[in-house]
Amino acid sequence: MSEYIPSANIARTRKGQAHFVSDTDETGLGAVDAVADESAPSSMWGEAWKSLRKRPLFWVSAVIMVVAILVALFPHLFTSVDPRFCELQNSLKGPTDGHPFGFDRQGCDIYSRVVFGARASVSVGVLSTVAVVLIGGIIGSLAGYFGGWLDALLSRITDIFFAVPLLLAAIVFMQMFKDHRNVIMVVVVLSAFGWTQIARITRGAVMSAKNEEFVTAARATGASTWRILASHILPNSMAPIIVYATVALGTFIVAEATLSFMGIGLPSTIVSWGGDIQQAQASLRSQPMVLFYPALALALTVLSFIMMGDAVREALDPKARNQ
Repeated sequence: MSEYIPSANIARTRKGQAHFVSDTDETGLGAVDAVADESAPSSMWGEAWKSLRKRPLFWVSAVIMVVAILVALFPHLFTSVDPRFCELQNSLKGPTDGHPFGFDRQGCDIYSRVVFGARASVSVGVLSTVAVVLIGGIIGSLAGYFGGWLDALLSRITDIFFAVPLLLAAIVFMQMFKDHRNVIMVVVVLSAFGWTQIARITRGAVMSAKNEEFVTAARATGASTWRILASHILPNSMAPIIVYATVALGTFIVAEATLSFMGIGLPSTIVSWGGDIQQAQASLRSQPMVLFYPALALALTVLSFIMMGDAVREALDPKARNQ
C-alpha cells in the first residue's frame, strides 16, 4: 500500500520514496511555450545570408571578387596605358612614375598588362561556369527526375566524359584548332568536358528533392511535370550547385592560365595572365617581379572564388552552421 503525504509539493509516493511535484501555477508553461507569430519564417537563403554576413572570410573574398570583376569589365578605369605598347629601351626597367610595376622583357608596362589580363582570364572562368551549369544542370535534372532508362543512358554518357581528364582533353582539342584560338574556343573546350561533376551533383539533389512533400502537393494541385521540375524541384536543389559552381569558376581560370602558359591557350595577341607568366620565365632569375605580379593577380582571384565557395557551403549546410 502506498502512503499519502499531505503536502502541496509532494505527490502520492511509495514507501521509502517521495515524488516532488511543483505547483501548477509556478511552471509558467504559457511563457515557455509562447512563440512570436508576428515575424515571417526565415527561408534557407535567409538563414544562409545571416550566417554569411557575420563571416570575415565572406567579406574578404567578396571584395576581391568585386575588384577582379570590375577590372575585367572596365580596365580603362584603372590604367590608361596600352598593354600592347612596348619599347625595347624600357626592357626590364624597374618601377617609374606612371608605371608602378615596371616593364617586362619586351618593354611593356606590367601593371597595364595585369589589369587588361583580367578580362580574358575572368571571362573564360565566368563563361565556362555558366556553360557547365546549364549543360550539367539540364542533364542531371532530367536523369534525376525521370529515372529509368533515361537516367541510365545519361549517367553512362556522363561517366564517359567524366573518365576523360579535363586538362588533357583541352590540350588535345586546342592543338586541333590552334588556328582558331580565342576566348570562345577555350570556353567551348573547357565546358565540353567540365560539366560532368555538375551533372552528378544536380542528379543527386533532384533525386532527393522530388520525394519531398511540397512536390506531392504540387502534383495534387495539377501542376505539370515540367512546371514541378522548373518551379519546385530545381529551386530547392540549387544550394550544392551554387557551391560547386563558385569553386569551379576559379578552376576554369586556372585551366585557361595553364593552357596559355603551355602556349596552346589564348594567342599572344590577347593579353592574359597565363601568357604573361609564360613570357616571364626567361626573366625569372634576373627580374622575378616580372612573373610575380601576374601570378599574384591570378592567385588572389582564384583564391577569392575558392574562399567564397567554402563560405557559401558552410552557410548552406545546417550542420556546419551550428558548429
